[in-house]
Amino acid sequence: MSTQSQEQFDIVIVGAGISGIDAAYHLQTALPKKTYAILEGRDAIGGTWDLFRYPGVRSDSEMHTLGFPFRPWQADEAIAGGPAIWNYIRETAEHYGIDRRIRLGHRMIRASWSSSDARWTVEAQTKDGRIVRLFCKFLYMCSGYYSYEKGYRPEFPGADRFEGQFLHPQEWPEGLDYTGKRIVVIGSGATAVTLVPALAKSAAHVTMLQRSPSYVVTRPSKDAMANWMNRRLPKGLAAKLTKWKNVLYSITMFHLARTKPELMKGLILKGIKQQLRPDIDVERHFTPRYNPWDQRICLVPDGDLFAAIRSGRVEIVTDTIAEVVESGVRLGSGTTLPADIIVSATGLVVQLMGGAEILVDGVTAKFSEKLVYKGAMFSGIPNFALAFGYTNNSWTLRCDITARLVCRLLKYMDRKGWSVCVPNLPDESVKPEPLLDFSSGYVRRADGVLPRQGQRAPWRVPQNYVKDLAAFTFGSVSDGTMIFFRTPEADNGSRVSDVHSRATI
Repeated sequence: MSTQSQEQFDIVIVGAGISGIDAAYHLQTALPKKTYAILEGRDAIGGTWDLFRYPGVRSDSEMHTLGFPFRPWQADEAIAGGPAIWNYIRETAEHYGIDRRIRLGHRMIRASWSSSDARWTVEAQTKDGRIVRLFCKFLYMCSGYYSYEKGYRPEFPGADRFEGQFLHPQEWPEGLDYTGKRIVVIGSGATAVTLVPALAKSAAHVTMLQRSPSYVVTRPSKDAMANWMNRRLPKGLAAKLTKWKNVLYSITMFHLARTKPELMKGLILKGIKQQLRPDIDVERHFTPRYNPWDQRICLVPDGDLFAAIRSGRVEIVTDTIAEVVESGVRLGSGTTLPADIIVSATGLVVQLMGGAEILVDGVTAKFSEKLVYKGAMFSGIPNFALAFGYTNNSWTLRCDITARLVCRLLKYMDRKGWSVCVPNLPDESVKPEPLLDFSSGYVRRADGVLPRQGQRAPWRVPQNYVKDLAAFTFGSVSDGTMIFFRTPEADNGSRVSDVHSRATI
């Protein structure tokens, strides 16, 4: 591997998906004199919306909150398809000149903080194997929360005997012809409920095979009130009103699910029964063993999944897999589901920082041993932020206010002459707890990957946009937890290493 020339920036952003473009917009708007670059490991921008190419791929939340608040979504469809979202991201990056700051095909493999220099050394590998080094004062990770290299696929006994195609939605082959095929989709989550009705349009038959069901709710693909306001009100006002309508609706539904789970459960199941034939066993196939929002609720636009079931082209089977055989899947009950194609829609592999190694003064940062500060930074890691969205609302909502928090922090540091900031865990009274209050399989599998949260602010992540917006907008940057240093020479750079060593849990 050869090494290219080294460059210096104020900020390096990693990732050119929605959160990376959002971060870049806020940085260049609020801090126009600062230099920045965006590193993107893939050959195109868009993140998730460039990666996923399976049939029917779409947003799992409405675009009026998933879209950029500074360039609101204007299309009639509130639940949008993947290609439309990718185009929206690309057009936004071009409109604001952000695309000129993006280094495509640059995958960050390592970032090293030096207290003596008060800067990060970022190493990225290009497609031809060269190592590019960039120096920056602040590192901003917008690389998502899962591995782009592969999806999660459990070991299925006998899978190597299957004579058809066995694939994962994350690795969907271009041009796959499934017309007239018998397809078994393994899974019951957001990907499965999206993929199944799309496949059913051309396949001979599609079976959604689930070990246990998920909660599924129907929502119109078009937001009638939003479209009405767009036609009659100034665009900016209509966008703000629509955003807050949807934010408050989501918060209310989540609160209802957590405080009155039986009521919410009853409402969801009633809605499902209204869309299915009486002979469908809703208790078996659509009634999970957990309460609503103990795992993420699946969204079905315009009831397309239920329409496909009513048509007879889709069947839901709730059972375990005994083994995969040459012609399909043999179930625990003894039945064999014939298949030409098996799709393992079994989730993601959770991965922070795009899999890159993060070091602070030569010590590898173990994020599972860190506490999150305001859901955006980490105990003991200087000049470093992460965009991490909500689990119970649109991802972009939290990433956007995180970007604004980072801008406030950098402005404050410039005004006071600080060069280094680092969240410091105050004492042992802050006990670590799981970051996500979810029972989903991908969360359980990520126990050794995800950082922890504490019982109180600023170490608590409330999963509430209104609370976060107030705290991030009006809360003090210098809150007694964030420690600031002026320069390595004036403040003795070794103190950052001391903070780092104290701030593990």
